[in-house]
Amino acid sequence: MAGETVITVTGNLVDDPELRFTTAGAAVARFRVASTPRVYDKQAGQWSDGESLFLTCSAWRQLAENVAESLTRGARVIVTGRLKQRSYDDREGIKRTAYELDLDDVGPSLKTATATVTKATRTNAPQPAQQPAADAWASSTPRPQYADEPPF
Repeated sequence: MAGETVITVTGNLVDDPELRFTTAGAAVARFRVASTPRVYDKQAGQWSDGESLFLTCSAWRQLAENVAESLTRGARVIVTGRLKQRSYDDREGIKRTAYELDLDDVGPSLKTATATVTKATRTNAPQPAQQPAADAWASSTPRPQYADEPPF
């Protein structure tokens, strides 16, 4: 949708993703990400932590199930999605504002870790009604090889 604020945040999961299902059966995973900037203090000659940003993140459907299966508290992640603002009155009647991220994608940060990627199978993927047609761009004639052509 036009006009939405899309942001990308790198941070650590504050808690394990909580997987739930709507009454219609759609999966939703919620978790919080903390992003803390590091700033260098020239006078002290050392790095220190800035103020942390905590964002509640929501992932839907297959992304939600993959997140719940793959990520745990403390994991460093890169999340991207649409920033939402919600205003409400707390128990004392004070007006509050919450910022949440409706996720489009999530990935582990490989800056300080490694990951093994396994392609997830879709459980309710639509089945094609017929066999796909042969590739119209494929050629049965082999290309001639030239001496100066790279071998790839």
